[in-house]
Amino acid sequence: MVASIIAKAFVASLFFISGLTLPQEPSRGKHLRRDDPDLIQPVYQSLPLGSIKPRGWFKDELELEANGLAGSLFDFYRYVHDSMWIGGSSEYSNLHESAPYWFNGLVPLAFGLDDSRLKSQVYSFMDYVLKHQQADGWLGPETDPQNRGLWARCYFLIGLMQYAQADSSQTDRIVDAMHRYIQLAHSMLKDDFNGLIEKDGQDFDGDGFGAMRAHEMHIPLQWLYEQYPRNNSQIIWETMELMIEGGVQADSDWRTYWVKGVYPEVTYTPRDTPYKDLFNHGVNMAEGLRHPLAIYRMSHDEALKTQTRTAVDLLAQYHKSLAGTIIGDEFVTDLNPIRGAELCTAAELTFSMAYIHQYLGDNDLADWTELVAFNAVPGSIFPDWWSHQYVQQENQPWSRNLSVSPGMWVNVNSQGNVFGLEPNYPCCTVNHGQAYPKFLANSFTLTEDGGIAHTLLIPGSVTTSLGDNEVTIQADTNYPFGMSIKYSIEADSDFTFYIRIPGWADGSSTIVGPSGKSTQVSASSQGLQKIELGGGSSSVSVSFSTEPRVVTRANNTAAIYYGPLLYSLYIDANVTEVNPVAFSGDEMPIASTTTHTHDHHIEPEGIWNVAIDTSQIKMVQADVSTLSNPIWDLGAPPVELRVAAVEIDWPLEYDTAADPPLKPKITGRPFSARLVPFGSAKIHMAHLPVVQLAKVDLSS
Repeated sequence: MVASIIAKAFVASLFFISGLTLPQEPSRGKHLRRDDPDLIQPVYQSLPLGSIKPRGWFKDELELEANGLAGSLFDFYRYVHDSMWIGGSSEYSNLHESAPYWFNGLVPLAFGLDDSRLKSQVYSFMDYVLKHQQADGWLGPETDPQNRGLWARCYFLIGLMQYAQADSSQTDRIVDAMHRYIQLAHSMLKDDFNGLIEKDGQDFDGDGFGAMRAHEMHIPLQWLYEQYPRNNSQIIWETMELMIEGGVQADSDWRTYWVKGVYPEVTYTPRDTPYKDLFNHGVNMAEGLRHPLAIYRMSHDEALKTQTRTAVDLLAQYHKSLAGTIIGDEFVTDLNPIRGAELCTAAELTFSMAYIHQYLGDNDLADWTELVAFNAVPGSIFPDWWSHQYVQQENQPWSRNLSVSPGMWVNVNSQGNVFGLEPNYPCCTVNHGQAYPKFLANSFTLTEDGGIAHTLLIPGSVTTSLGDNEVTIQADTNYPFGMSIKYSIEADSDFTFYIRIPGWADGSSTIVGPSGKSTQVSASSQGLQKIELGGGSSSVSVSFSTEPRVVTRANNTAAIYYGPLLYSLYIDANVTEVNPVAFSGDEMPIASTTTHTHDHHIEPEGIWNVAIDTSQIKMVQADVSTLSNPIWDLGAPPVELRVAAVEIDWPLEYDTAADPPLKPKITGRPFSARLVPFGSAKIHMAHLPVVQLAKVDLSS
């Protein structure tokens, strides 16, 4: 997410196909329907923050996060503890985004866990900022109008919105501050998009990140418009419209990019063709997926909904990693497993896919949300949540300061795959914390017919009111490390409950309703199993059935999945702790560290260079009543795979594993290889050459 000097490519140059249009091209001229001021409602409505509480292994992970880096940054990390937002002097860029990123992720973590220490942190931060709101309504530390950029305010307002949902005692105060700010933002945007597009003599966003992300203001403003308009609806609406129009003026309109023929349909290509402009920046892409829907809610233009589906499909085809995130280091190029995928991108994509699923309703979008959350996110975070990578690779046989310049990456330094405090640009340090708390907050949703759906299948509980009907649902499960979920339900009266059935689950999956009778699942086209429940206590359970899945990639390579989990070669490793290095390459300032902060170098002690025979796979499930904590540690998950494999000659490039060999040279004897969930393997080989081998005994 680096805001270094980047040559912005003129958007019109992307239109290299003459006369290119969409079948139903979204209108760029008008963004609102004056005759219908209502916002489009989602298929699945998220619940107020705090309604959903974690259970089981997911609660363990959130508690590790709370006691790890994300929950401790406020105490020591210079870009939060000493942020200009709370009277300090430390920022990593003139965007002044570090503390708002942290706040946006820590609010749902604090209230999801009901953690008093974290709630004290976010209250202290919010209280300072609101008490120091400037006389003209500006929120933030910038006193010189020439240095005021709107972008960082977007995530601060999202944090405020979440806070107001979770703590009604602060709602009026928050809403007051938001209205004062919006009056000012509206006047700034009316003044030639001041604060969004940097002009001569100004200094807040020379690269144009804010204009690329202008739609992010819509999430809190659409909430304000619907819940607390205070006779200010027109100003709120116009502010959202002006943000989008400013993006158009800055050649940052995502509606011109999510178009087949314009979108970079590139998989394997030489490194001399990087699509190095802000549209092709991985984190921008993860956030830009939300752009068409932000406008769709206002315009009611169905073509924007269609375009969102197009955007998802284009991304899936050309730049989706095996672990579910976007391969971009920091810019997208191809699907080569040597490339990097930024942790910020995975965090943003987790939220984007949940958000898009709520509006489109397509089951594969929820599957994708789980894919990112169960693979890409934990794959880049150390088991104790005290260190993280900047980029992960599908094939990464070691994690260390690479001995040569990492020419396989566009804009990442040699520390990029190290698990550390600040292994590259600090954005991932402050932004990674939002992924799991927001995943929790979107795991149960309200349905259009007034029911409740369990859409992201983690263990948790929800208490809410359906009109006058108070409902509590408790889901107990080891999923995705087990294939069954048990529900205990209390309700005042009848209601409809839905369970999402993953797209990979086969027809022998079963459900046991309140009658105690077991039947095969019969999910709707959106993947929902409908269950009518009466008042009082009820019990429901579901069991998914599936087999290991082989996904083929170019040049006779493949990856293996079981359920929502990607699998990687088990590699014995040696972990060394060293003092943390700052993203500048210098030693980290002592004041910005604790006794818990280290950089971790991981070296393999077993073989990593193998090819596999995907016709020989066996699933191994350990019988455990309680999952290990932390679960995302090597050897901790109870479900593994065995596959026939053989050691091969695998060259190195840029001090890491080169492309998978086209014609693998076998150097050993076939054996039964142990595959473990990708998220638990901090060094991993998941994108492997395929060979045919003689029959191997997979029981060993």
